[in-house]
Amino acid sequence: MHPRQQTIFALSTGRPPSAIAIVRVSGPQAGAAVTSLAGKIPAPRMAARALLRDANQQPIDDAVVLWFPGPASATGEDVAEFHIHGGRAVLAALLATLSAVENIRAAEPGEFTRRAFENGKLDLTEAEALDDLIHADTDRQRRQALRQLKGLLGDRARDWRAQIIAASALIEAGIDFSDEGDVPQELIAPALASIEALLGEIQEVLAAQGKSERLRDGLVVAIAGPPNVGKSTLMNQLARREVAIVSPHAGTTRDIIEVQLDLDGYPVTVIDTAGIRETEDPVEQEGVCRARARADEADLVLWMIDAQHEMNRPEGAAPVWTVRNKIDLEGGGVANPGQTAGASPGPDGAGFKISASRGDGIQQLVAGLIAFAQDFFGSGEGALVGRVRQRELLQQTAASLQRSITAAGGGEELAAEDLRAAAYSLGRLLGRVDVEDILDVIFKEFCVGK
Repeated sequence: MHPRQQTIFALSTGRPPSAIAIVRVSGPQAGAAVTSLAGKIPAPRMAARALLRDANQQPIDDAVVLWFPGPASATGEDVAEFHIHGGRAVLAALLATLSAVENIRAAEPGEFTRRAFENGKLDLTEAEALDDLIHADTDRQRRQALRQLKGLLGDRARDWRAQIIAASALIEAGIDFSDEGDVPQELIAPALASIEALLGEIQEVLAAQGKSERLRDGLVVAIAGPPNVGKSTLMNQLARREVAIVSPHAGTTRDIIEVQLDLDGYPVTVIDTAGIRETEDPVEQEGVCRARARADEADLVLWMIDAQHEMNRPEGAAPVWTVRNKIDLEGGGVANPGQTAGASPGPDGAGFKISASRGDGIQQLVAGLIAFAQDFFGSGEGALVGRVRQRELLQQTAASLQRSITAAGGGEELAAEDLRAAAYSLGRLLGRVDVEDILDVIFKEFCVGK
């Protein structure tokens, strides 16, 4: 039997031990597995209590069984769920019993979702959104993934593709069936009008997204600067816990330390780097080299200095904010003079003044980071694009539509070919590519060949 036709099972909850563990089974043998373990199949979508038994009729656990006959299930196949007590021994016994059944095997990573996609339960954008939702660390990531899972992009893409296919059908009909009496004349003009309107809509979506797809990965902020200026202390302040070793001796931090933060729902990875200076220590030299590399890759660099270390800010593609630390040792009063809470450093290089050890100015710095993240990720709330792959395919679609409009003046055949390329790009976006779609529309709308 082909692997795709086999029945699969997997633990769908966290690692044991736990209060409850859920084992899912999907495929043609799901019903047989339920009958073997529980004695009978319960009513569809109704929880039933059952004593599960192994092949030797020895009890495994007192469990709850759910039955979802296909195609009205998450995967489109027959699906069963066993809700058992989450002990390791109970889970091991159940999995061993399932493994012993013919044509039932352990599922591969993502195989349940893949079967749901293959059976038309969700498109590729929704499958990606499901993965994003599972891995969401912040509330904004969760909301974006949930919108995509509900079809925010997929529904629009399906509508766009239908419009392209309709326009392409008009042009194809004008080319191939111009001598048929029931085929309307002058089909190219309304087709081009539809294409131009659609192109404007897609370009508007692409222009409005900004970097919303980066919300999945988060903003990377590197804390860099000379040794012993308080980089690790600031790292601990931002993380609100001791994640980095703080020492009065220069060169304490020699490797990259990362911590993931949730700043007002925005995912931010803060990197504490080794102090940048000339040194003879080969280990510290490697740390400095890595610090420079990570600062170059970051989306924002916090360049820390104090009264004794006035090293020039690094030049790079990422914005650099100057953060002057240890103002408490300079007799400073206001932690951040000249700036209001939540303001970001201006292009003139003016930065923040803080005391990392005392906490002065930290709230203003955090507010500045939140404002930077909000601008970096864009509006986000109505973002259609959630991944780089999706943006690239929409860009390919827009480029094909533009070529189609340009080519229409030189011949309908070229315009039709570019429209096919646009429909194909959207098909790849959704994971649904069907070359017969255009012919279906032509024959249905124009009764060709009847």
